[in-house]
Amino acid sequence: MTTATTTAAAASGANEQAKDGLYKKVFWRIMPFLMLCYVIAYLDRVNVGFAKLQMSADLGFSETVFGLGAGLFFIGYFLFEVPSNILMHKVGARIWIARIMITWGILSAVFMFVQNATQFYILRFLLGLAEAGFYPGIILYLTYWFPSHRRAKVIAVFMSGIPVAGILGNPLSGWIMDAFHQNGGLEGWQWMFLIEAIPAVLIGLVTLLYLDNDVKSAKWLSDDEKKMLQADIDGDQKGKESGHGFGAIVKDGRVWLMCLIYFAFVMGQYGLTLWMPTLVKATGVVGNLQIGLLSAIPFGCAIVAMNLIGRSADRMRERRWHLVVPAMMGCVGFIGAAMFADNTAISIAALSLAAAGVLTCAPLFWSLPTSFLSGAAAAVGIAAINSVGNLAGFVSPYLIGYFKDLTKSNATGMYMLAVMLVVGAIATLVTKPNVVNK
Repeated sequence: MTTATTTAAAASGANEQAKDGLYKKVFWRIMPFLMLCYVIAYLDRVNVGFAKLQMSADLGFSETVFGLGAGLFFIGYFLFEVPSNILMHKVGARIWIARIMITWGILSAVFMFVQNATQFYILRFLLGLAEAGFYPGIILYLTYWFPSHRRAKVIAVFMSGIPVAGILGNPLSGWIMDAFHQNGGLEGWQWMFLIEAIPAVLIGLVTLLYLDNDVKSAKWLSDDEKKMLQADIDGDQKGKESGHGFGAIVKDGRVWLMCLIYFAFVMGQYGLTLWMPTLVKATGVVGNLQIGLLSAIPFGCAIVAMNLIGRSADRMRERRWHLVVPAMMGCVGFIGAAMFADNTAISIAALSLAAAGVLTCAPLFWSLPTSFLSGAAAAVGIAAINSVGNLAGFVSPYLIGYFKDLTKSNATGMYMLAVMLVVGAIATLVTKPNVVNK
């Protein structure tokens, strides 16, 4: 090896070390805060599943009524998600994400005043409108800071907010409902909605002060650091779709395939997170706090799985099988939960496997569409995929509630979720390895 070659190799190695250090700096600046935001968002989105343990009996809601109300959130989400992401791309992440958090916090608190099914339906729909754009907005925001080959691990960390919300939120919700029951003339579920809404408003205000729109506006980066990051991001965008509008995105078959895959995975995700307290209670567990503590176990398993598999996907630069394997884990977990519904220990083990699978699928999935979309096309495409995919958040809880009323058992709903995960796994294998494995 010549001296010139050795020098060039050393310089390249030093440059990569500098990049790794810079990306760690970016990671620790923005990711803990974004994860905190997502914990609060997800808690306010799914705490209705815990409220159900008291709310349905107090207000006379059937399983179908609850399932429909829980799902209507995603209709509002679907309608406003693409416009929301387009607006964020234009006005900037800082203002738009703050707006989303403050409005959904206020609406979450208003749930304490629900008296009938109609009010429940309307508020769930409005909550979906308010929160629309938060999740796809963050996925888009991360493309401003991290290139494709660093993104799966980062998205996995961000989406760890889902199991963290379950680990912290389920016991917290159970404790609030037991400890505050009938204090001040309010039921425990009313106090839960009020108390858990406050952090969203407060963190929304902090977002205005803390979050930067992009690399260029980050005062905590030097000019040289900004240039290095921007060059990496610009290089990552080459060869991707970036300038097409909504019409072109709709005609892109790859986008519709992404919608199918995500729809299947979201069916499992919300079937699990919205109905977890009910599934645990059905095994014979008594007491809201006890239900909350046991419900936290599957989410703890999910945190470990989603971060280990996310790191592996980035290290190997392989995306498809890193999605198929957790999807099948979720399938087996749901079948086990259905077959051993009256055994608490086996059910918790099965639900832990299901949680590890379905909650791992979502962060790894976003490595697929962001491998061929960027810029304005990414803003529209990510929002469109998330909108269509999240319609599963309407279908899943509604069908589970319907089947529960029809059969007096949760088993049919669990089998349905298992089948959908198989569909998602098969669709994932249809994608081209040379396009998504980056």
